[in-house]
Amino acid sequence: MVEVGRKHTKYLQHDSYSMKTPFHIMLIPTMGCPARCNYCWSSEAGSPVMDIGTVHDVVEWLKDFRNDRITFTFHGGEPLLAGAEYYRQALPLLAKGLEHLKPVFALQSNLWLMTPEIATILAEYHIPVGSSIDGPEEINDIQRGTGYFRKTMKGYEIAKAHGVDVRFICTFTAGSVKRRADIFDFFLKNRFTMKLHPALPSLKSNQPGQWALDPAEYGDLLVYLLDQYLDHLGEIEIMNINDLFRCVFTRHGSVCTFVDCVGSTFAISPDGDIYPCYRFIGMPEYCYGNVADSPSLEDIKKTDAWKQMHQYTEYVDSACGVCAHIRYCRGGCPYNAIVAHGGVDKGVDPNCTAYKRIFSEISERLNREMGEAMPIEMTPFGSAPQKKRKSGIMALMRTIAAR
Repeated sequence: MVEVGRKHTKYLQHDSYSMKTPFHIMLIPTMGCPARCNYCWSSEAGSPVMDIGTVHDVVEWLKDFRNDRITFTFHGGEPLLAGAEYYRQALPLLAKGLEHLKPVFALQSNLWLMTPEIATILAEYHIPVGSSIDGPEEINDIQRGTGYFRKTMKGYEIAKAHGVDVRFICTFTAGSVKRRADIFDFFLKNRFTMKLHPALPSLKSNQPGQWALDPAEYGDLLVYLLDQYLDHLGEIEIMNINDLFRCVFTRHGSVCTFVDCVGSTFAISPDGDIYPCYRFIGMPEYCYGNVADSPSLEDIKKTDAWKQMHQYTEYVDSACGVCAHIRYCRGGCPYNAIVAHGGVDKGVDPNCTAYKRIFSEISERLNREMGEAMPIEMTPFGSAPQKKRKSGIMALMRTIAAR
């Protein structure tokens, strides 16, 4: 615990990029967004902004809901549309009202609306920000719209100047993956920590697959980035590779794609409705209830939405039972599976192809390196000189452990 702020209120310092808590609440202040990214399906024009009274309801709902340490992620849409006053009121309500859960915070934003005032508030609560840049300006703006890059970089400079930790998520599409070398070089040159995800189809889109990255190409991309990461250890951090390695090494998923998220992750819409994830917001068949009614976990388990989501876990246990990676993959994302197959019990995440490819690659390389590790050859004059080897999975393991 550290004391910060003029009122000396105690807040827990948190790095949301490396620390995963077992209980995650996604707060969606609005589904509105000033950007118009070509592949985006997670914003809605004219969406209302969450009233501060709904934050009060969230606090009351969660006081006795679970006893696990909790992470709040402000997501959207664009959460900064809620304005500085929203965060000035919401953060102390959550931090003090749920102090027994040791809440920590994160925020996802395109940074267009970042101001010194907002940055100061975020810095006081040690809130890291995930933003989105898809590579160099030319590549980024083809996908996200003309002017996006410069607006985001302007907000980034404001946030950085006020001590806010910002890291970028890079979305790879069917088009941009062909320029993966240019994109990697951009992140390497700028010393940006890299997090990536593939453009995904959506239940909310009339053309769900237009920008989506093919799973086989995604697998190729992950292996390519693994190689680049190993070639540039100490120069860049690729968070996805870290997480994938942890899955293999610990035999347990460490990010939401690779864990049974049902019951541990919830998203709260601007009007207080409760969903399994922000991606389901606006789809009433997946609504668990409303925070104003303070439903217990037992109440939520009685809903049709819960039963639907839990069917996916049961399906994975059956369909993936013989897979070597089931313990730490868990079938991937339920939403992806629903989009691809039209139901929670008709197929797993279509990126299964990519996941198997990279998990197997990491496993095979790690086993091979461990098998090749021979005792140091001794001579009458001491140990024999060793040839310098190219960085491998074991070097990555040491790098991750050192963090």
